[in-house]
Amino acid sequence: METFLTLAEELHFGRTAERLLLSQARVSQTLKKLERKIGAPLFERTSRVVRMSPLGRQLYEDVAPLHAQLEAAVARAKDAARGVEGELHVGFLGSGAGSLTASILATFRERCPGCEVTMREAQFRDPLGALRAGEVDLLFTCLPVQEPDLAVGPVVIEEPRLLAVPLGHPLAGRASVSLEELAGETFFGVVNGAPAYWWDFHVPPRTPGGREIRRGQAVATFQELMTLVATGQGISPVIASVERYYARPDVVFVPLRDVPAAEVALIHRAGAVPPRAAAFIRAVADTVTANGGPARF
Repeated sequence: METFLTLAEELHFGRTAERLLLSQARVSQTLKKLERKIGAPLFERTSRVVRMSPLGRQLYEDVAPLHAQLEAAVARAKDAARGVEGELHVGFLGSGAGSLTASILATFRERCPGCEVTMREAQFRDPLGALRAGEVDLLFTCLPVQEPDLAVGPVVIEEPRLLAVPLGHPLAGRASVSLEELAGETFFGVVNGAPAYWWDFHVPPRTPGGREIRRGQAVATFQELMTLVATGQGISPVIASVERYYARPDVVFVPLRDVPAAEVALIHRAGAVPPRAAAFIRAVADTVTANGGPARF
């Protein structure tokens, strides 16, 4: 069944064999055995193309969720057998995993009661530094993250972006605003330690039409950012959950048009993942699945 599911995803015998560490002949033999058991072809094969037959697609849709549940159950049993204990340090930037945080922690604590979770806020001045230094084991942070020594795990939040402006600002009364209209405004500068591509995604150097976006003072923490916005030192794009978790009377949030939605994901160091961190990653993935996908605002 694992061979069938993998071939259904790859639609290529060579790639399926590579994923399963089998020979192509073994993959073909296994599939033929399953098809004999079913009594009909599950794939349509030519010299160039591999396609699922209607029966194969039906079987895949029926079996794939059950197989995922089985793998999750085995992983939980392994966690229990290992006795996942000790401390797990989880970092977060801004609102972290948002509305899913409580559910994620409840799921993890139920599965791994012997492991204590401590949470620590990351800062703009070096959002990935604590993870790299081993001060936290995992990190909830905004994408993109394109670092060879870090791996991106489950996406937990997908949300639109807003523009934070001070109360009384000319844009404060607008129903929405486009990025093109912001060329004359002052945004905040790049902080040392934050990847340039990450900052450019959230505060692009130019509008879609090519007009320069002015950057002023650099910020090091999120509270510093909000304070500078409130005092009229500049404006800033933020993710939508900020309005819920960091609302203040002297800052107004205006929907931003024509910009991609923001995603928050769980990040970990590349390479072998320790049991405690692996168990937490599974708890996050299972919570997102139970939620019907990443939380949205």
